[in-house]
Amino acid sequence: MEFPKSPDGGWGWVIVAVSFFTQFLCYGSPLAVGVLYIEWLDAFGEGKGKTAWVGSLASGVGLLASLGCGLLYTATVTITCQYFDSRRGLALGLISTGSSVGLFIYAALQRMLIEFYGLDGCLLIVGALALNILACGSLMRPLQSPDCPFPEKIAPETVLERYSTYSEKEKSLEENLNILDKGYSTEDKCNNTLPNGDWARDNPPNPTAAAHRKKVVEQTYFCKQLAKRKWQSYRSYCGETASLFKNKVFTALFIAILLFDIGGFPPSLLMEDVARSSNVREEDLTIPLISIIGIMTAVGKLLLGIMADFKWVNTLYLYVATLIITGLALCAIPLAKSYITLAILSGILGFLTGNWSIFPYVTTKTVGIDKLAHAYGILMFFAGLGNSLGPPIVGWFYDWTQTYDIAFYFSGFCVLLGGFILLLAALPCWDACNRKLPKPAPTAFFYKVASNV
Repeated sequence: MEFPKSPDGGWGWVIVAVSFFTQFLCYGSPLAVGVLYIEWLDAFGEGKGKTAWVGSLASGVGLLASLGCGLLYTATVTITCQYFDSRRGLALGLISTGSSVGLFIYAALQRMLIEFYGLDGCLLIVGALALNILACGSLMRPLQSPDCPFPEKIAPETVLERYSTYSEKEKSLEENLNILDKGYSTEDKCNNTLPNGDWARDNPPNPTAAAHRKKVVEQTYFCKQLAKRKWQSYRSYCGETASLFKNKVFTALFIAILLFDIGGFPPSLLMEDVARSSNVREEDLTIPLISIIGIMTAVGKLLLGIMADFKWVNTLYLYVATLIITGLALCAIPLAKSYITLAILSGILGFLTGNWSIFPYVTTKTVGIDKLAHAYGILMFFAGLGNSLGPPIVGWFYDWTQTYDIAFYFSGFCVLLGGFILLLAALPCWDACNRKLPKPAPTAFFYKVASNV
């Protein structure tokens, strides 16, 4: 599938604006779920590990809200990458700040709504605000070249004819005739077994019944060809998925994003409870730690997105650097015992979490723009899985040890492991080793890590 040249502007800026507000409305509340987590702990009276499932599923997989968020995120990123090429990093940075600004605003908004309307009223109002995503989605137009108009709608009466001529025209005619003859012979045998079989043989078959049998044969053949077409599409999809995982950088990328979300997502959900467990007084919380993470994530997404557009910057190595530093910052959380140190670490983690703006950039350079939607959907599935598993695991560690220390050491180790796996897969020495061996024909999705992107 070939895409027309990216306009790098024009209607693309409208796409950027509506994608920004889509992520603002979609991800603002789920990312600020740490405010609600405190309320759920008091309301349900359950352990931290069990209660953390509520917030993690809202941002991961398993609930209707998370399904919608996943579809919206993939759609906004994919259409933005199609509209921008030379300014892709800037565009992705701008749209991805929508979720961070939403986190900053929703953290304070949800506290105020809980105070005035209670937990149930807060959730109803947040859901009503999310309905504005429909207006944003109506402005998104797929990129289409001038000489390639949109496909016409297929009339219902032409569907059968289109699928009937799918392939093997001569064989399909034979098949229809054989089935039709078999139907006649079967009816004759049945008539011969009746008491008045002589009368049945003397009378020809009813034309209406014959027409009905012919229609049944046509419908049977239509269903058969439709099933064959769907099966071929399924095999093609599986083949494309297998070809993606033959790319060692893509395979390392999916492992890294899974481990990153297992270890890197819990702070946004649990940092407020970490402060309370560290005996930080509420009057010392000048700015909610969740809000600090949100605003610094917006700054990180914008700056890292701008850096990705520089020709001398290798975005894959830049992404690896953010993973390694994030892992070190997570390991430092158990050493923080005051609001100031927790706020500094929250700012660092928020800035580095801004690597989400360059993640689609790295994915595009790894697999190509034509495979972006397919590859990004796979990666987002594993990211959502990591989002779902991370907070409950950290909560269970707390229930087990009554401290967050081991939990965040575990989180830091996960992120560091993912970063080093991706770094090893991206090292140029692998290409040097491969050049000494007979190489097959190069594939379109090969990622040349030695060049600056």
